[in-house]
Amino acid sequence: MRTDPHPGTLPAREHLPAAWAGTPVLDVVVPVFNEEKDLRPCVRRLHEHLTRTFPYAFRITIADNASTDGTPLVAADLARRIEEVRSVRLERKGRGRALRTVWSASDAPVLAYMDVDLSTDLNALLPLVAPLISGHSDLAVGSRLSRGSRVVRGARREFISRGYNLILRGSLQARFSDAQCGFKAIRRDVAQVLLPLVEDGGWFFDTELLVLAERAGLRIHEVPVDWVDDPDSTVHIVRTAMEDLKGVWRVGRALATGALPLDRLARPFGDDPRDRDLADVPRGLARQLVGFCAVGAVSTVCYLLLYSAFRAVTGPQTANGLALLVSAVANTAANRRLTFRVRGRGGMVRHQAQGLVVLAIGLTLTSGSLAALNMASSDPAHSTELAVLVAANLAATVLRFLLFRAWVFPDRGPARAADTVSRTGGTPWRATSGRGATAPAPGPSTPAPGPSPASPITPPPGQAASWTTSEADPAPRAPRTPEPEKPVTPPPAPARPQFPARPARQPDHDPRTTR
Repeated sequence: MRTDPHPGTLPAREHLPAAWAGTPVLDVVVPVFNEEKDLRPCVRRLHEHLTRTFPYAFRITIADNASTDGTPLVAADLARRIEEVRSVRLERKGRGRALRTVWSASDAPVLAYMDVDLSTDLNALLPLVAPLISGHSDLAVGSRLSRGSRVVRGARREFISRGYNLILRGSLQARFSDAQCGFKAIRRDVAQVLLPLVEDGGWFFDTELLVLAERAGLRIHEVPVDWVDDPDSTVHIVRTAMEDLKGVWRVGRALATGALPLDRLARPFGDDPRDRDLADVPRGLARQLVGFCAVGAVSTVCYLLLYSAFRAVTGPQTANGLALLVSAVANTAANRRLTFRVRGRGGMVRHQAQGLVVLAIGLTLTSGSLAALNMASSDPAHSTELAVLVAANLAATVLRFLLFRAWVFPDRGPARAADTVSRTGGTPWRATSGRGATAPAPGPSTPAPGPSPASPITPPPGQAASWTTSEADPAPRAPRTPEPEKPVTPPPAPARPQFPARPARQPDHDPRTTR
């Protein structure tokens, strides 16, 4: 998996200005491979729909994936005849590779893509990108499996699609309903940071993009769509399914080992309402209690089974110590990952060492209970020993939760953010292993929050970066003598980005073309 040694922080989501000028707000990519028959009607229909319904400037980019038929000629002709259309030629196949190439180079703040067959009803396009324009969401996906969708397709593809999404839910804990619908959008500032982490260049690109975004805590908006299957689709279902399963294994292994720096996708502290401190409301207490009880129930069963196995070959105290040691290591690892949501390998050894200290306290309680039982009865029954151990473990469990929450995995607040300074090289924003950090106030010696200098996110020339940067209050300055008021003149309109010169337009007699 690709990793980035210099993690960055995403800016706060902001609503795009209503009068965005110069640069298209939306860039719709249509990846194609040998689609000379369907490309022209698809682009014309999409262009007509956007011209009629989309309230912002837009662009349609045809991404040709090394086609061997007349697709490049059709794409070049459409780019020559229609001002909002451009064509990009790639010499290697792969939908994911095409999307990564075009999205990485685009200057539009909202990026989308759709399949050339237009199986998805175009009326869902504006609801798809609206949450990204408003700053509500980071990504948006069309779903054929949500409750409000209307889908027409064969039983075979229906079974494969639902089975694949069940695999994602069971193996990668995905919560989105449809990974492979060819109808998605993403904010450009998110794409600039997320795309370098996505390794796949084929059909698994969509799934990997969504899984990483979801694991990083980004907001994914789902839109139910009307979808009609294309009977002439050239997708090889069996081969694609095998490649997808390989991708599921690769991504699952990387997430399990903490090989992905998902902390670089964190939003600045305060962008999420869960970051707010509320009086007398412990954050995450209910969820942590549920997770801890679930892990504790499984650990108790494993502990009793281990005790019974060790008791057959050794004394009660030795069996109790060995069973506690094995179950405590697994319990600490499970609570670290599931209950307190700590990601990555940082601090793992320290957490296990602290968990062993908690184990010693539990061992004292349980061993003391066994000793008291043996003093009361010289030969207690095995069932009596188990009952005493269960009662002692209940008391040790309550104490273990309190120690885990307050000592082993505490919500450190501002202190936790300091853990990221050495990696980011600047002012800490948010902890990599959970919420709770606070953003420092800007001052003369503390840089204001914002993207790092090495961030690849840059605004288009001549335009404000309202959709890429999070502006902070400037540092305090000495008072200045007020100057006489000057007449306010409107700033000049930003220059439109310069594209390669186009050949002279040729007359187009197609009645479907919208001018």
